[in-house]
Amino acid sequence: MSGKVILSEVRSHIGTITINRPERRNALSPEALFGIHETLRQWGSSDEVRCVVITGGGQTAFSSGFDLSTVSTGNATEQPGFMQGVNPVETALNTVAGYPYPTIAMLNGYAFGAGLHLAVCCDMRIAVEDVRVGMPPARLGLVYHPEGIRQFMDVVGVARAREIFFTARTYRGREALEAGLVDRLVPAADLAAATYALAEEIAENAPLSLKGTKRIMAMYAERRALTEGQMVEAKAIISQAFASEDLKEGHRAFFEKRKPLFTGK
Repeated sequence: MSGKVILSEVRSHIGTITINRPERRNALSPEALFGIHETLRQWGSSDEVRCVVITGGGQTAFSSGFDLSTVSTGNATEQPGFMQGVNPVETALNTVAGYPYPTIAMLNGYAFGAGLHLAVCCDMRIAVEDVRVGMPPARLGLVYHPEGIRQFMDVVGVARAREIFFTARTYRGREALEAGLVDRLVPAADLAAATYALAEEIAENAPLSLKGTKRIMAMYAERRALTEGQMVEAKAIISQAFASEDLKEGHRAFFEKRKPLFTGK
């Protein structure tokens, strides 16, 4: 297997990005996030790649989320260049959401946290029938960043986004479909065929129409943006949670595979 954490290829105006960390359940390390960002940045500079498919390596996981081991060890050596000092999740996933042509998440397995957020940032999501997805920040003592919450609200609606974040529950198969977290469920054996049939249908259409329609849709989403003052307040809320004892307890409980005991401090 290649040692690269991100694999990419282009065929017939369709670009494929594969998170190649199956031994880590395709967890999103800073290196992987930079790879996604840089690949899409290069593809987006021309009109060659008119539809992008993002998937996970192996047969088990699309992505288990952000690699928490990079937080616990303080490992920043994988984060190159301009990404030093910025949030790699926000940077990479905003690049996915802002790609000028349509994107498809091919969920070959479960997706949690930033892994599910990655799928939500894509324009469409096709998943295996037994897919499992969820947003666990509330079980870890985290407050998710504002842009990510907005992107969930744009996809599933405000009421459903509240349920997803407040309960931190796992949605399975049809539950994920009914919640709007995936658009289509297919048998595992048919996943690639169904996904690339859709990608080919899209890529054959007029480039200017695809780009123009996606840009107009993005304009509507931008109207939900927080003001500068609201963003300052949101960052303070996130920082308070990040410095809390509950975050430490949530982190320990995650690695010890037990239920956390939160105190609100």
